[in-house]
Amino acid sequence: MIGTVQKRRAAFDILRVPVLGRFLLWKHSRTAIQFVLFGLAAIIIIDGFFGSQLAAKNTATVSVWVHYRGFVVLALLVAGNLFCAACPFILPRKLARWLGQPRQRWPKALRNKWLALAGFIGIIYTYELFDLWSTPFWTAWLTVAYFAAAFVLEAFFTRDSFCMYVCPLGTFNFLYSTVSPLQITTRSAQTCRDCVGHECINGSATQQGCQLELFVPQIQSNLDCTFCLDCAKACPYDNVALAVRPPGDELFRQTWPHRIDLALLALLAAFLGLLNAFAMTPPVYQLEVELANWLNTRSEALVLGLIYVVAVLIAPLGLAYGAAGLGRILSRSTTSLNRLVMRYAYGFVPVGFAIWTAHYLFHFLVGAMTLVPAFQTFFAETLGLPLLGQPDWRLAGLFVPTVSTIQMIQLVILAGGLLVAVNMTMRAAGRGKSTPQPWLEALPWLLVLFLLVAASATVFTLPMEMRGSALGG
Repeated sequence: MIGTVQKRRAAFDILRVPVLGRFLLWKHSRTAIQFVLFGLAAIIIIDGFFGSQLAAKNTATVSVWVHYRGFVVLALLVAGNLFCAACPFILPRKLARWLGQPRQRWPKALRNKWLALAGFIGIIYTYELFDLWSTPFWTAWLTVAYFAAAFVLEAFFTRDSFCMYVCPLGTFNFLYSTVSPLQITTRSAQTCRDCVGHECINGSATQQGCQLELFVPQIQSNLDCTFCLDCAKACPYDNVALAVRPPGDELFRQTWPHRIDLALLALLAAFLGLLNAFAMTPPVYQLEVELANWLNTRSEALVLGLIYVVAVLIAPLGLAYGAAGLGRILSRSTTSLNRLVMRYAYGFVPVGFAIWTAHYLFHFLVGAMTLVPAFQTFFAETLGLPLLGQPDWRLAGLFVPTVSTIQMIQLVILAGGLLVAVNMTMRAAGRGKSTPQPWLEALPWLLVLFLLVAASATVFTLPMEMRGSALGG
């Protein structure tokens, strides 16, 4: 295992860059960055509770529902899971651990992604049901709830259980950091073979090791890695690298564990991205009206819940297992349906990432400059300290591309995701040894991917609400 990692490691190591590398390896580098984001979170909470409740003028809704989402997908594409590395929600962990002195391990039956996946779907559902994008007050409460959940779990459970098994945002980052051009690896395999203390995972007298229990010589994936660099800081031999690799390298190598929770996470996240975008277009309102009449109900929670159950659970699971069953029949394969789902789930990662990126990029490009007058409003009106001057909302309309330009960018992103997915699907078929004609096994999966991308392209050509911006409310 160690030799395999060593052979494929990249030549360029970010931690060797003179100034940047020294900062990243500084004992308090992560804490310093977390304090910056903690300050931003504090502004979100204060402005959400006490500032203007007009969403487009409040830093809570503008920064959370426009800028955070845009920056996350860009960071994942360029560098990887930077948000988890700088996550402010776990900054109070030292206080939580001091108060709770946690000794409990997370229950073994829950050491998977099911809770996090359910939370991810739940947040997107809640976002639509309660119009969080237009409600600074509830956006602030959501931020407080996140801090509270992280604090409580850190007080009771060891080994960053909240990050690994519960956090929906972290799970999104874990999943799509697999496309990242960076990965933790070793500089010398022999050094790891000779190491006795394994400080990268066990820690040293002055530095804790990996709280997610990832052993550096065996890391082949960014799944579960927060890029905290505790392993690099703890290693007494300076043998941990933050290495550059080809984007999506681990997906093409297909190094994920064969776990159905990871497979369905990749699958359902892609369909959830499509539904999240569709929910911001005019046809969804007509659909809700028709469903409400059919069910003879005025409950939006029930109608929206039915849409989510069908679009995020029934439809994708039916398509996935239908594709697995049809592929097995066509190719006369003897592989189980679950094994086939796990084999071809990789293909939904680039498509899902393309859908989320295309969607979030729309809101970011439309509302990028709204952050400036929103902060001006926060300091001038909420705090009464015009440190940034009086709000100038003319800035909100600067540098906004035309809708046709944004749609063209979105279609290019979708096409790129589909090309990568097709390549990965055919590679997955080539690994199947239970049939002489593996391409027949992959054919239904290719069809599902094409349908998913076609549906997404159709949605992105529809008029979309410009939520959270001064242009769209």
